[in-house]
Amino acid sequence: MFAPLAYIGMPGPMEMLIIAAIVLLLFGNRLPSTMRSLGRGIVEFKKGVQGIEDDVDKAATPKDEQK
Repeated sequence: MFAPLAYIGMPGPMEMLIIAAIVLLLFGNRLPSTMRSLGRGIVEFKKGVQGIEDDVDKAATPKDEQK
């Protein structure tokens, strides 16, 4: 069986630049709002992880040390 796509390697720097330019042309006007939403999501995720870590720390400390 001949697999012609098996001989295609990873895109080089020039191909990546061309792909980035095409993506920027297609999604350029929505990109700032998308990145803003992504940033807010990451912040909320970190807050959630911190809350879980605090709960675990409270559960791990003995009752007489929590005062």
